[in-house]
Amino acid sequence: MSDSQPQNILLVDPDHDYLDWATKHLEAPSVKILRCDDADKALKVVKKAAIDVVICDFKLEPFSGLDLLEKIRATSSDTIVILTAAFPTTGQIIEATQQGAHEVLRKEALAFELRGVIEAALQLVDQRRDSSPNEDERQDVGKNAIIGISRPLQDVLKVVGRVAQSDAPVLVTGESGTGKELVAKSIHDYSPRRHNELLIINCGAIPDNLLESELFGHEKGSFTGAMARRAGRFEECHEGTLFLDEVGDLPGSVQVKLLRVLQDGSFSRVGSNEVLKTDVRIVTATNKDLAAEVTAGRFREDLYYRLNVVEITLPPLRHRQEDIPLLAEFFLDRIARRNNQGRLQLSNEAVDYLKNHRWPGNVRELENTMTRACALASNELLLPDDIPLGRAPSAAVGTLDEALQLLIDVFSRDGANAITRTQQELVRFALEQTGDNEDAAAHLLGASVKELRNS
Repeated sequence: MSDSQPQNILLVDPDHDYLDWATKHLEAPSVKILRCDDADKALKVVKKAAIDVVICDFKLEPFSGLDLLEKIRATSSDTIVILTAAFPTTGQIIEATQQGAHEVLRKEALAFELRGVIEAALQLVDQRRDSSPNEDERQDVGKNAIIGISRPLQDVLKVVGRVAQSDAPVLVTGESGTGKELVAKSIHDYSPRRHNELLIINCGAIPDNLLESELFGHEKGSFTGAMARRAGRFEECHEGTLFLDEVGDLPGSVQVKLLRVLQDGSFSRVGSNEVLKTDVRIVTATNKDLAAEVTAGRFREDLYYRLNVVEITLPPLRHRQEDIPLLAEFFLDRIARRNNQGRLQLSNEAVDYLKNHRWPGNVRELENTMTRACALASNELLLPDDIPLGRAPSAAVGTLDEALQLLIDVFSRDGANAITRTQQELVRFALEQTGDNEDAAAHLLGASVKELRNS
């Protein structure tokens, strides 16, 4: 804890056992700890005493932890507020971040994270005593559900909460199926533009010769089939948000016009010299490495830097194991409601089975897997055998003959490192044949999982 003058921490929670634990956990000579079991008492303490840090639960009486955060921000803008919850929701994390919360923590992780977070907060208090910056007020906005409680996802949601209030272009990156469109929707839903239009364009799904017209509009007769003037998406989306998915697929001619819009908000319809103006927030997404595309000459470097003012990288599902059961349950609920049928349940064995899969298709693959399991299920409790996992598509080795030929090629090209390369190719082949299941791949090779990973 801080070695400077004593600092005051206020704990707010209806659970007295938790208050006892947190008090003991945070005890230090330089810290004074105060406690309250409801929000009204806590607000009175903040108004009366100089509180440096408040740690409060979302669920309080007679008003919520979010309401307490808002009231504290209005009363004492320098007080650091940390919110806790058993399972903080997407909306809670984003709203708390927008309203100025220092951190949102899961109660399950407090034993490991709380002390470090408090130490960092108290260091910030010391810095603020010399210079106290004013923070922007945060707005209370609607909700857009992104399912998950894992730390990587929470970190993403906090960035969403911060960036949503600005008009800065955002580039959302990540593997296919990680939920980039949901992030774009959340940025819009929590922004000042949320009452205006959000338009979504998949740049990879529209032919190159039509994409320019789709985005910027065209005049009558400007090309074959242009029977009338048509407004483009930039006109339709004035004062709203335009989400360009698969932006890495933009043809060069459209890249030039998009750069102009980003620079000064101006553009012209296809077949017209009239300069139009628009006020649009741009959010883009791609599963490509745009920096590599720039190096290869397929994407404009100046456009890349214009789009990548803020980059949000979504973690793959295999790095969010805690979220897999929650997502699976969410999809089972949605499938049951959509089909007007009873909801299936996941056995503990099925949950472990799902968590052990690598999910190369990410959240989209998990959703398809749950849909397939519901369609084929013979009883209400899903066991591992009831969950058919798809195999990842492979552009490499598909048969044993192909694997052997590949190994022959390895020996002929690089005799000095042939043994190491052979091991690597065998491991790669085994993983592809078993859908990236390390246990099954190790069994196929007659090796241990440790040996497999060290190859």
